[in-house]
Amino acid sequence: MHTNHTDLQPRLWGDRRYHSLDYALKQTFGEKVYRLSLNGGMTCPNRDGTLGSHGCSFCSAGGSGDFAAGSAPSVTAQIEQAKKQVAAKSKCRRYIAYFQAYTNTYAPVARLRGLFEEAIAHPDIAALSIATRCDCLPPDVLSLLEELNHIKPVWTELGLQTIHDGTRRKMGSGFTLSQYEDAVLSLYARGIDVITHLIFGLPGETREMMLASVSRTAMLPISGVKLQLLHILKGTVLNDQYEASPFRLPSLEEYCDLIAEALALLPPDIVIHRLTGDGPRALLTAPLWSTDKKRVLNTILRRLRERDLWQGKFCDAESRKTYVSCLCEKTAILRRK
Repeated sequence: MHTNHTDLQPRLWGDRRYHSLDYALKQTFGEKVYRLSLNGGMTCPNRDGTLGSHGCSFCSAGGSGDFAAGSAPSVTAQIEQAKKQVAAKSKCRRYIAYFQAYTNTYAPVARLRGLFEEAIAHPDIAALSIATRCDCLPPDVLSLLEELNHIKPVWTELGLQTIHDGTRRKMGSGFTLSQYEDAVLSLYARGIDVITHLIFGLPGETREMMLASVSRTAMLPISGVKLQLLHILKGTVLNDQYEASPFRLPSLEEYCDLIAEALALLPPDIVIHRLTGDGPRALLTAPLWSTDKKRVLNTILRRLRERDLWQGKFCDAESRKTYVSCLCEKTAILRRK
């Protein structure tokens, strides 16, 4: 995916060397937009016994939605409650309804319609973001998302984490890279934006393996990525493994170097939704340096300047177009058979 770049001047999005979510939202909506974490009361096939009962090894009891509201209030009540919570730190007037906890398309389509329609009907909601699994997008759910996408923008967030199926089997995720790619193409065919989650620091993965995940993901027709440091959280399978036999995690400097290299591989049009993560302090076992989010972000920005890197510097846009075209053609042929 590397190519010689003839433009020696760094590309900027505002004052950043990467296509930040804040920049993209202001370009799209003309103002700052804040994400509100909601809870649709879902579970997950990796927790209810369908595929497993403990979830992915890194996933907390909150289903990666530790900052989401409880599921008891209505969606409208959750939105109003979340607005009050962010009012002290943001004066924005429009919001993204983010269904975060567990697998938010793992329910009958009638129930999903009720939740999602209530969210986008709220006058302050600008877009709908749905965190889910690639193996939980049946045709009727895809049709619903396509329908809603004509009313307000719909984003689907897929937790890939790594392209390496061996790592994923150890995590107990229960899906394959092939299933993820099929889901991306199905959503792309319906005009629905896909945001892919990748985790750096998974046990046994080398720097080369992590960057390979970035390069492969960058070739697909996705609109955004979340780059996430592995957090070891109390109450998870991974925490038990770590306490029994500690494995090495990236240092702050190593992680920031890796992020800078990853950004250089990603196409300029892909929006960067996250460069690090917010592990709940009460649950976080390691790495403890990740709690200083401002320091992490400032180090990444400094590393980009020091190494003269920017998003897309080593991206081969033409190869990406060709690859996507071939994938779409192959998928269409398979569907006709």
